[in-house]
Amino acid sequence: MSPPEDAAAAGAPPASSGGAAPAGRVVRLAASAFVVLAAEPLFLLVDTAVVGHLGRVALAALGAGGTVMGLLAIVGTTLAYGTTGRAARWFGAGERGAAVGEGVQASWLALGIGGIGVLAGQVLAGPATRLIAGDGDVAAAAESWLRIAVLGLPGILLVFAGNGWLRGVQDTRTPVVVVVVANVVSAVASPVLVYPVGLGLEGSAWANVLAQWLGGGLCLWALAREHVPLRPRWSVMRRQLVVSRDLVVRAAAFQIAFLTAAAVAGRAGAAQLAAHQVGLQLWNLTALLLDSFAIAAQSLVGAALGSGDVDAAKGTAWRVSRYGLVAGVVFAGVFGLGWLVVPALFTDDTGVRGQLGVVWPFLVAMMPVAGVVFALDGVLLGAGDNTFIRNVTVGSALVGFVPVTLAAAVLGWGLAGVWSGLAVFILVRFAGMLWRTRSGRWLRVGASL
Repeated sequence: MSPPEDAAAAGAPPASSGGAAPAGRVVRLAASAFVVLAAEPLFLLVDTAVVGHLGRVALAALGAGGTVMGLLAIVGTTLAYGTTGRAARWFGAGERGAAVGEGVQASWLALGIGGIGVLAGQVLAGPATRLIAGDGDVAAAAESWLRIAVLGLPGILLVFAGNGWLRGVQDTRTPVVVVVVANVVSAVASPVLVYPVGLGLEGSAWANVLAQWLGGGLCLWALAREHVPLRPRWSVMRRQLVVSRDLVVRAAAFQIAFLTAAAVAGRAGAAQLAAHQVGLQLWNLTALLLDSFAIAAQSLVGAALGSGDVDAAKGTAWRVSRYGLVAGVVFAGVFGLGWLVVPALFTDDTGVRGQLGVVWPFLVAMMPVAGVVFALDGVLLGAGDNTFIRNVTVGSALVGFVPVTLAAAVLGWGLAGVWSGLAVFILVRFAGMLWRTRSGRWLRVGASL
């Protein structure tokens, strides 16, 4: 075992190396984050395949209900990112108990917010699914699925809170164990409950609930192993809510921008919407790997600033950014070379293939810039610079993405206009975060934000 790993196992932060986190530690954290990030979409593919054999009504209902659950779970991602930054600072200062304590308070928040979400889901299940699917069989099936699936919301939030503090203390193993165990159980339970047991679509929902509470329970077990006080502390939770507030606004800006893009693509025509969906799913898939570097940066930069090591924080910021750039260039090359092959995996429709020809140059060109953007996102989140992150994201959406996309609808630019909006969104964020990182205003040292 290397000295950094010995230090981490003893509860102390690994020592700085040459002004930046060692490459091996960056890669280990990024690889762990990637497994966790990729597990959920892979499970959704399995669940979709299981439900798909029930017919188009069940499949459409799963899509409608899943959309509502995704919106309810937005707060979970903000809880994870906020907890990581705060826990990483305590860990960097050599205060592992305080770092884990952030996880305790985040878990209390997860249970409280999750309970409120369950009640809201029961009240709004009918109106929300009818808003998406209209009246009829699809809406009725989606409502039935959602009333069950929302019972797992506290478990989802517990897993996000657990991932937050575990990343903060640079534990790369436990998050992977939690997500793999939970998703394997769900992948096995879903077809069994749907078919042999005969629960149909509702069996899929119960499988989700089982996996989510199992994952949440494993995260609580990881907390219990730390032997730290488990009582709620409102003063800490209040500060976590302030952090989450900025990140919820940031997440809302993303949702508004991408919903606007989908609406404009849909009004341009069925081929355009289909091509936009394929392009967006490929974008989201590659974003998972690129975002794993952001999570590594968040943990390492937070720990460096918590220990007062400004040079290590700056060195790590630029090192992770270079890794993000290299990963983005690799993806750009893969998509560039795959133009004649990849679209055929998704559609045989010549109209859709033609529209993908419009999307593809944007997809390739944005990858290197996106790699740096996601890495710097993690750097500033790790530094607790959440207000700036919120402002640059909202500004990029409202000044860049949404206006260009709406202009595409009015002026008939089609998918070229929609993806130009996405390109502007990425470029404005890139310029803003590069300026902020170079300015050094995010380099605030200390154990507590």
